[in-house]
Amino acid sequence: MITQKRSRRKSSGGRYKDARKKRLIDEGRTASLTKVGKTRAKKIRARGGNDKIKLFSSDAANVFDSKTRKYSKAKIIRVVENPANRHHTRRNIMTKGTIIETDKGNAKITTRPGQEGNINAVLIQ
Repeated sequence: MITQKRSRRKSSGGRYKDARKKRLIDEGRTASLTKVGKTRAKKIRARGGNDKIKLFSSDAANVFDSKTRKYSKAKIIRVVENPANRHHTRRNIMTKGTIIETDKGNAKITTRPGQEGNINAVLIQ
């Protein structure tokens, strides 16, 4: 089980007094690492009974053009730059803040594809 809670051990190797067993509330998941490709997604249950849609790959984005003030669907060609991790650029992995090349021009992703299940982006002028 992947957890998001503090380790039971200190950096010195000693134990914390208030250490407790793992709980479902502490559960974490592996990153979906959304790539460029045919759209694949999976619906999962999140905390509180809410749903999350994990997007594993996508080849389309909802692109906002600030000049015309309208959204349009654009085909994703490749990842140009990913400030989250420089190795993601080479592997075509998309996260929030990634600059992608589309058929309408370069755009910056404004949503979290691995958590929200879609890709919204703003054209860079």
